[in-house]
Amino acid sequence: MLQTERRQYLIRKLLAEQSRFAGMQIPGDEHEQRRLLRTLFNIRPPRPADGAFLEIQDAYLQEEIRRKGVTDIADLQPVQEGLYLWQGDITTLKCGAIVNAANSTLLGCFVPCHACIDNAIHTYSGIQLRAACAQIMERQGRREETGGAKITPAFNLPCDSVLHTVGPIITRQVTARDAALLASCYRSCLELGDEHGIKSVAFCCISTGEFHFPNEAAAQIALKAVSDYKRATGSAIEVVFNVFQDIDYQIYRNLLGGSAKAPKGAANR
Repeated sequence: MLQTERRQYLIRKLLAEQSRFAGMQIPGDEHEQRRLLRTLFNIRPPRPADGAFLEIQDAYLQEEIRRKGVTDIADLQPVQEGLYLWQGDITTLKCGAIVNAANSTLLGCFVPCHACIDNAIHTYSGIQLRAACAQIMERQGRREETGGAKITPAFNLPCDSVLHTVGPIITRQVTARDAALLASCYRSCLELGDEHGIKSVAFCCISTGEFHFPNEAAAQIALKAVSDYKRATGSAIEVVFNVFQDIDYQIYRNLLGGSAKAPKGAANR
């Protein structure tokens, strides 16, 4: 089955799930088809899907990621021992685990085609990720607390696992509690990674997007939290600081010292 055929099959199946889309036509333009499919992925509630759908969805998403280009952590050069700086699309990074800046529902972003990392990760992982998160939340029985972390499989992403953490939301001035909660996000992910035998973790810039944490302050907290954790525990876990925006790359490069290659990706932040 060609990629176009897979995309149109998935759109038809997802449209058929909801009566409000009855009679809706699939657009002929490829770009519009892609936006429609992502929209349908984003708004779909966590519920089962048949094996045929999952097989075609998985083949489609894996091919999409292959076309974007996968970067292996083994091909990156550390800027310090065990620490990497990489500018690119976190959904194309092959490593032990990537970190998702989640919201407190842990179910992903339901806003169609929203430019947040939560949306991108859930889109390219596939509908299985929202279902896995829903199971976690059902067992937990409450919203996810800020500063904690949960782990799921990565499904169609090239990494092995996804670590979901909820960062603090900044509405005015950053407080000491905000800083402590952000540091806790990094520490919780590393603890969970070590607990599950994960060898490498790629952190996005937690809380700096939709949650409005100042970029430089967030980077300083991230570096200190990772350094403190590794020093206190002796952990050998490798850490990638993944950035998308040029401003974040410059901030991390200045803080880390040295230089790092920065292949740009196409992820939304």
